Order: sequence, then C-alpha cells, then structure tokens
Amino acid sequence: MIKDIKLIYWTIKNVGLAALIINIIYNIIIDKEKKILITHFTSKIVGQKNLFFHKDISTLSSLALSISCYIQANNKVFLGKNILIGPGIKIISSNHNSLNREFIKTTPIYIGDNVWIGANAIILPGVKIGSNNIIGAGSVVTKSFTQEHIIIAGNPAKIIKHA
Repeated sequence: MIKDIKLIYWTIKNVGLAALIINIIYNIIIDKEKKILITHFTSKIVGQKNLFFHKDISTLSSLALSISCYIQANNKVFLGKNILIGPGIKIISSNHNSLNREFIKTTPIYIGDNVWIGANAIILPGVKIGSNNIIGAGSVVTKSFTQEHIIIAGNPAKIIKHA
C-alpha cells in the first residue's frame, strides 16, 4: 500500500496529475482487458499473465509512463528489479508459424535487475540480459548478453562498452 502511494506521488510530481488521471481512466474504464498493472494508454501488453516483474517504483513507473511500448509475453517475460524502459520499446517473446499463425514455443525472455532499455529498442524471443546493463536506443537484441555492467547497442546488438 505504501509503495502504491509512493508511485502515485512520484507520478504526480514528475509527470503531472493530468497524465495520471488519463492513464487511470484508460486502464480502468476504457480498456476491457482487465490488466493487472497500469500501462501508458498508448502501450500494449499481450499475454500479460505471462509477464513476471517486481513491483518496484522504477519498473512500475516505466510501464505506466513510457509511451508506445509493446510487450508480447506469450512465451513468458521475466523483468528484474529497477527496470527503466524508454518509449517505443518492443519485447517479443514468441514468433508464429507462417502457415497457421500458431505461436512457436521458445525459451522465455529474462531481463536482469537494474537494466535500462533505451527508446525504440527491440528484444526478441529467448534473449537473456544480465543485470546492471544498458541497451542502447534503437538496438535490436537477437542474442543473449548474460555478462553484467555492459552497454549493448546496434542492429544486431553487440557489446560496445564495458561499464
């Protein structure tokens, strides 16, 4: 309860009461999917029951405030603590069969603690990201980076710096 109050206070202080009210109206009244968390009204989460995350202020506020994000969690997505999500990110946990459009079963996506995902980054199925890492804006992450304290960027993403 206290964490929820802190999140609401932080949102009002940093984003404004109007944005908080719009998100609440959209998530509770307009959106009929009965989400278990508040996301920005321009964002979409598919397979939300397969999205596992910590309810800390960084992660919750990133999900609530980052615009135009798409998370598809059909094959499960695990987010660590203190995740920072930039606007327009895409996290896609499964592909589909081109013939019958059924989802192809793959390993889940794991994102460690204290990871910053830059604007418009894309994380594809089966990827594991270690803790304390930065994913550069516009990166396409096609393989796992389990090391810690690195910066990855590019298309396809590669290590550009050890922090």
